[in-house]
Amino acid sequence: MPIFNDTKVAFADKTDAQLKKAYWMFKMIEQPALTKVGTSVLNFSVHHNFPFVTGIVKKTLFEQFCGGETRDESMKVVKQLFKRGVGSIFDYSIEGKEDEATFDAVCKEIKDIIKFSVGNPAIPFIVFKPTAFGRIDLYEAVGKNAELTSSQKEEWTRVVNRFDEVCKLCFDHDKKVMVDAEETWMQDAADHLCEEMMEKYNREKPIVWNTIQMYRTGRLEYMEENLQRAREKGYYIGYKIVRGAYMEKERARAAEKGYPDPIQPTKDASDRNYNAGIDFVMDHLDRVSAFFGTHNEISSELVMDKMKAKNLENGNPHVYFGQLYGMSDNITFYLSDKGYNAAKYLPYGPVKDVVPYLTRRAQENTSVAGQTGRELGLIEKELQRRRNKR
Repeated sequence: MPIFNDTKVAFADKTDAQLKKAYWMFKMIEQPALTKVGTSVLNFSVHHNFPFVTGIVKKTLFEQFCGGETRDESMKVVKQLFKRGVGSIFDYSIEGKEDEATFDAVCKEIKDIIKFSVGNPAIPFIVFKPTAFGRIDLYEAVGKNAELTSSQKEEWTRVVNRFDEVCKLCFDHDKKVMVDAEETWMQDAADHLCEEMMEKYNREKPIVWNTIQMYRTGRLEYMEENLQRAREKGYYIGYKIVRGAYMEKERARAAEKGYPDPIQPTKDASDRNYNAGIDFVMDHLDRVSAFFGTHNEISSELVMDKMKAKNLENGNPHVYFGQLYGMSDNITFYLSDKGYNAAKYLPYGPVKDVVPYLTRRAQENTSVAGQTGRELGLIEKELQRRRNKR
């Protein structure tokens, strides 16, 4: 019997009404054509300030996948999760803006999250996206070693300073910070920045954690090279290991521009690469710690098996598991119930500003084979269990 099938544990905090609303929403997301049209209409409506649409979004997608519009509002969810041993990772989910004022404002918000979370074990990680601190085109130019203009050099200096301010504040307050991964064409510059920050702040333990997308080619080789660099320069590595979230965009761009597809050729190849990443981490726990961000039950169980084989306690500080808030509660709460380090990514922000994140999440649920069907099946099973109990 699969170990992640205990819906009583998974949905212990959910009322029948909440489960029925979630079921209805995942049922809508399950339809690709409906999701495509719906997300387009939603983005248009919110962009043009249709107030009734914002209210509908807040009661549906936002309520399912976000903690609240502010940190204080989200703390109700944080406390509820922590009562069951699950940490929360505040994700300030503002996307699609590329001006210096926004970059500075987001940097300030991330620093405020750090200060807000000091001394609170319910918030084990800080997280930010590289493009929250600078333009994607600038990262691409830096990653390609293109010749920068004087204004671009000044702009990049501001990006580096934002990275450093956040990482230093985390170092000063002993908080771990994860840097999310994004599109391949900007990732080289982000990787190099993360390496610089690790070398600077990970001298005694991993404070700065980079994200590795295993649906990409060449990532195992990158981790091997970074391990060698870390040993030579005397720092520790933290990785968030994920499959990835930009597959269709990556393939389309590679075809359009005529360069090799950077994505694994099949879903099976991505899964094998992810599991090879698990092996890599488990073989190098003296230097590497990992946060396994996955909604895949087989990968989650594989990590558990590897820990057991190495006689590691369930709560080993070098190994974390994580899922997105509103999804895969069957995995998260099983892990926390068994004493593993489990956490939820908890997005928050004004409804209007978070809509790009929410529509991307809906589209990803539609494109990931079986994900929405699993959510629906688990909810259905729990509702039936409750009916039978009455």
